[in-house]
Amino acid sequence: MEPRFNLFDSPTAAKVAKRFYNTSLALEGSTLPKALRELVELRVGQINGCGFCVDVHTKEAAAAGETALRLNLVAAWRHSTVFTQAERAALALAEEGTRLGDHGVSDETWAQVRKHYDDDQVGALVCLVSLINAATRMNVIVHNPGGSYEPGMFASTSS
Repeated sequence: MEPRFNLFDSPTAAKVAKRFYNTSLALEGSTLPKALRELVELRVGQINGCGFCVDVHTKEAAAAGETALRLNLVAAWRHSTVFTQAERAALALAEEGTRLGDHGVSDETWAQVRKHYDDDQVGALVCLVSLINAATRMNVIVHNPGGSYEPGMFASTSS
């Protein structure tokens, strides 16, 4: 698959992408563990069919210490024993926050998120799910393929 369009070739899209990336850096300062953030982003990428995001977040999760077993089971997390209750709550929020048209975020999922995460972490999770959904949509629209990402390669994008 060849990309339809390079967003960085558009001055406006390049500015938005740079600001988007810089916005996401605020999540680095949250107390949500990096590995958890990557698992959430990986799950959203899987749901939205974004090869680029699956590539990025699989590699970043591995670099953050995630095991191959856990990475391979993210797509089937509900039927796996390798995720904690807190991680399950975050993954449920990621799924329901991605599939808003189905039924939105259920009260049960919201209660589990509130049980396991403090206010700052809840805010970070909501922002994380929202940002990765926007990123997956941009990449899917332009057919940005997965396979070539190297961990940390976006660091030069920040300012």
